[in-house]
Amino acid sequence: MTEDETKAAPGGVVAYTFGDPESVLDRSEFLLMLEAADAGRWYSPPISMIGLVKAHRMSAHHSSAITLKRNLLSMSLKPTPLLAHAEFEKLVTNYLATGNAYLERIDNIAGRALRLTNSPAIHTRVGKEPGQFFFNQPGKPDHEFKSGSICHLLEPDLAQEIYGVPEWYAALHSGLLNEAATLFRRRYYKNGSHAGYIFYVSEEGLSDPDSEAIREAMRQSKGPGNFRNLYLHIPKGKEKGVQILPISEVAAKDEFVGIKNATRDDILAAHRVPPQLIGVVPTNAAGFGSISDAARVYFDHEIVPLQRRFLQINEFLGYEAIAFNGYAPSSAAA
Repeated sequence: MTEDETKAAPGGVVAYTFGDPESVLDRSEFLLMLEAADAGRWYSPPISMIGLVKAHRMSAHHSSAITLKRNLLSMSLKPTPLLAHAEFEKLVTNYLATGNAYLERIDNIAGRALRLTNSPAIHTRVGKEPGQFFFNQPGKPDHEFKSGSICHLLEPDLAQEIYGVPEWYAALHSGLLNEAATLFRRRYYKNGSHAGYIFYVSEEGLSDPDSEAIREAMRQSKGPGNFRNLYLHIPKGKEKGVQILPISEVAAKDEFVGIKNATRDDILAAHRVPPQLIGVVPTNAAGFGSISDAARVYFDHEIVPLQRRFLQINEFLGYEAIAFNGYAPSSAAA
């Protein structure tokens, strides 16, 4: 609301305006100026890691798309003594959900890598010195990793080069809208407002005792399992003298299904996942086509580039510690 308001006498009309519409882009420019803020010995991420972790479950399609990529990568991983499947799956999940993955090298007495473990991106911070990383968990002392022991994989960002930003970040608002629509509908049914209505009577022939009798009948009809019919007889009554106005009629027009479908499409577009691979039911008779062809194309265009990105771990170590197989369809799909 602007500061300019039209003053009126007591009981009169006051007119005011809310200002011009503002784009979210204007406010996000402030975040671009901050980039990765200085937090002392390390830099703070430009986006809340806690927020990204919470957003992982904002939509069934969002978390399912991330799980699909993780499963395909894990399926194609060649086991090695240095990196177990469990640690690799943690690493991939962190990378896909937050745009950052941190792999710690645990050395033996001889100085060679003994094993590789994942460091959660939610608490890992990039230090100011090259090869310096910290583990900052609230309520516990900060832990500084051994210099050069952390391999940091990140999704490139245009505003800074210290932390990564997940590729699905453009669909964050769509995912939150999807979640908000679901929560609204849950509360709508939980509080029972879908059974609410206004009993409107404009009939002149309705006396006060009759009105009180109707109110008492309505009070007795409340409560679980007490939905009852109400008989009302008004001699010489007029048309529309008694009306039932459902309160839920407005809520029924909120386009719940439309919102869910539109936001789902945004999320799938951000992840570039074929809908048939994550259980989306087709609404047309033709369906989505061959699931085998979709899986093969998806593997070549999405999983193979991710495999090459994780092969950067070998460059960091100086020898092969991770390797992948190619696409291997199941016998049923073949």
